[in-house]
Amino acid sequence: MTINEKQDEIIDEFDLFEDQLDKTQYIIDLGKKLPPMPESAKTDENRIVGCQSKVWVDAEFKEDKLYFHGDSEPTAQISKGLVSLLIRVLSGEKPEDIANADLYFIPRVGMGNLITSLRAGGLASMIERMKAYGRAYSNQTV
Repeated sequence: MTINEKQDEIIDEFDLFEDQLDKTQYIIDLGKKLPPMPESAKTDENRIVGCQSKVWVDAEFKEDKLYFHGDSEPTAQISKGLVSLLIRVLSGEKPEDIANADLYFIPRVGMGNLITSLRAGGLASMIERMKAYGRAYSNQTV
């Protein structure tokens, strides 16, 4: 699936929920399904600056694609769900596609109504980190 196909799938999933609380619970549930990062990867270097809680994102470059790993502290369930959504959309894609991705699913699912302004700032920081990985690896080949 392309980045846009993954985003369209997420939009369709969120459209199944009419209530904002149900959408928020869905984000939390997605976070619970995200495999935990190894403790050794939860470093200051991988920590997302600007997040209200501790969130980590790391990337692995293999076979011309970037694969993301992420996690949050246990009490930050919504943040972990947000990381999970971004990983779902961007992981396994070519770096240049990640760097140039228009993440239109965020406004389309009404994320601004689901998360606080502090979390929105953290989400923007997560996106920027993942796109920075995309830019950094854009010129590399296996």
